[in-house]
Amino acid sequence: MVWQEDGKYPNVIVEILSSSTTAVDKGLKKQVYQDTFRTPDYFWFDPVAMELQGFHLVDGKYQEIQVTTDGSLWSQQLELYLGVYEGKLRFFTTENQLILSSEELAEPERLRAQQAEKRAQESEERAQQAEQELARLREVLRTKGIDLENIG
Repeated sequence: MVWQEDGKYPNVIVEILSSSTTAVDKGLKKQVYQDTFRTPDYFWFDPVAMELQGFHLVDGKYQEIQVTTDGSLWSQQLELYLGVYEGKLRFFTTENQLILSSEELAEPERLRAQQAEKRAQESEERAQQAEQELARLREVLRTKGIDLENIG
């Protein structure tokens, strides 16, 4: 929303194409981003066709960004690569390291919490089993005439 950014247009636009938007995204929108927004980096990704294409503004005209040998595209504005990983558009560092999503970053903590919960449940089960065994032993002693309350 340009009006909330004091008239500043975005430096990077990434369009996720769909069958209903492809023609507009590749045509009219690309022209608007080039001529009106003057957006330095424009990318589109078609998740069905697995097509990733990018453009960088040079002297007021979009020049196609050359694909690297691994199929990624460099964004000068982000100083990151955009590429497809496991069927999804993802960001990569200059060393070609996948940048983890917030969900992926949270995954180890979620697994630790799950493991702690499992350990707590197992401890609770062991405590219940010990209580049941103690009750059984008390009953055995009671049937043999041994009163635990009066021992010692």
